[in-house]
Amino acid sequence: MPVESAFETTIEHVSILDEHANFDAELGEGLIPDDDLVAMYRHMRMCRQFDQIAFKLQRSGRMGTYPENRGQECPSLGAAYALTKKDWLVPCYRENAGLFWRGLPPEKILLHWMGDERGNQIDPELRVTPIAIPIGTQMLHAAGLAWASKYRGDGGIACTFFGDGATSEGDFHEAMNFSANLDLPVVFMCQNNSWAISVPTKIQCSAPTIAQRGLAYGMHCVQCDGNDLFAVVKVVRDAAKRAREDNRPTFIEAITYRLGDHTTADDARRYRDAEEVELWQGRDPMIRLKAFMIERGLWDESRDAAINEQVEHEVAQITERAENIEAPSRDDIFNYMYESIPDNLRAQRDTMRTSSIGQDPTQIDAPVAQPS
Repeated sequence: MPVESAFETTIEHVSILDEHANFDAELGEGLIPDDDLVAMYRHMRMCRQFDQIAFKLQRSGRMGTYPENRGQECPSLGAAYALTKKDWLVPCYRENAGLFWRGLPPEKILLHWMGDERGNQIDPELRVTPIAIPIGTQMLHAAGLAWASKYRGDGGIACTFFGDGATSEGDFHEAMNFSANLDLPVVFMCQNNSWAISVPTKIQCSAPTIAQRGLAYGMHCVQCDGNDLFAVVKVVRDAAKRAREDNRPTFIEAITYRLGDHTTADDARRYRDAEEVELWQGRDPMIRLKAFMIERGLWDESRDAAINEQVEHEVAQITERAENIEAPSRDDIFNYMYESIPDNLRAQRDTMRTSSIGQDPTQIDAPVAQPS
């Protein structure tokens, strides 16, 4: 028998606004209206200020830890912009720009990292899940949410975010296999920032691209410049169209970079070369976007200075709301454990006693001792 090719394909790399602010008008013209572009740039500036203040909160002992988003804003922001309100955003923990654009109050993120669970109490109308710290678990949630939308026929899809290191997790492969085999409307957004904490991508994956990992599951795969807002919007819109019309998942590899440490508990200088960081600082998504807007006459340095003052004030108010939130009640752990609180838990809540209720149920009606 002759030897024939069993499978051939290519994976496209999409770039519209490069690091030198060169713009591909054929692909990008009309993709993001000027007013929206200005609003998105301003939003990114607010997110950068938010990062700075969160870092200071941690260093001053007012917050436990924090993962900076600096340099990695475009994948989640572009996705949040391209998707609709009926679609789910299923984040890991470096998607502030997209979550805030969707409408999540920024103080929710501060509360989460301060250890206040009310930071994870999210308005269901936003269709945003709480940030996920375990690596890869959120991809399974996205598959389930997409399956539910397909079953209900509500036209919604799910978009989930994860890093390059998460593609080595079993949860990643299970979610990809499940979504492809059941024709689920999911967008898998891999934010390849070159490092899984201190482990470089070349150790995580020996293939030329992370994107091709999706080929094994028979789904469409594409790579894009993850620091190019236009490119992210384009590939997500294409993926959303495929999900809605064909119920097919898409795997997107967004090439980006975290300019800060993995978290405030990390020191990236121990494993990253200064030259590498300097190279990626020149590819900063905000630098190229600002240069493009100035060239288009949409921005100037005076407006830039004014934005600084505005976002400083805005983030100061966000911080004040988070730090001055009313202290939780001791009753909350009982009231929010079940939809309808069982009698035995109601008794524990009301009496603050647990050890002898079984032996002496009459104590349920006994008065609670007040502190002297």
